Amino acid sequence: MADVGASFKYLDEAAIEKLTIKTEPYEWGYVPDALPQEVKDEVLSDAPVIPTRGSYPIKSYFGLPRLKYGQHFGKLIEELLSERFRKIVEKKFNVDLSKCPPCIVMMGNTTGHYNEGYAHNDSRHKIVTVLVGLSAEWPFEKGRLRVLRSSNREDYVFEFPPEYGAMLMFKVSEKSWHGFLPQKGQRMSLQLCYCDSESYVRSEYLRHGFSALIKSSPSLNRVLDVLPKNVWSFFSRKR
Repeated sequence: MADVGASFKYLDEAAIEKLTIKTEPYEWGYVPDALPQEVKDEVLSDAPVIPTRGSYPIKSYFGLPRLKYGQHFGKLIEELLSERFRKIVEKKFNVDLSKCPPCIVMMGNTTGHYNEGYAHNDSRHKIVTVLVGLSAEWPFEKGRLRVLRSSNREDYVFEFPPEYGAMLMFKVSEKSWHGFLPQKGQRMSLQLCYCDSESYVRSEYLRHGFSALIKSSPSLNRVLDVLPKNVWSFFSRKR
């Protein structure tokens, strides 16, 4: 690959380059060691503290909540959003993402709530999705993201542990079903999506920011817990 920008410190480029894309049941690839172990303590000590379930935005619009984090975690975000990393993803999927703005959010906890991890194939506005595990450990059988053949969460070909350094990427399509079985725990991961427009990226940051605002209020959060599934899932569904 042609040299594009500075070399990585918080991503292991050699390990990511070895990732092989599989084509069944859709285009996806996995690498267990995409982040160097020698920066693990620095990255995790600088990671945001996420008190509750759901995805939280890296960027903020109209004063809505956003994640706060330290320098080392910020450098990891910069490398994931870099042209150099985008070029690697483009090469893996043989796709041009130069006009596809990125959107990045973070999950920090799961509660075992009934609708967490529901099977979905991602919004039609997303072109490629990259997931990076950041949990110090994940000792549970449930809560591992599954590459699915269908909308049935038991119909899977692979499980992605949300542990530090693990990376899963896939090309979004009608077949790109994925989900996980509910499990309470500190399930930390980053989700980077290359999208088809800036307007969609802004709408995603606004949606996640509004959701974060509601979840920051204990009384409103309790209301969400008792809402029917189809109402609660407004804040996490694909669009």
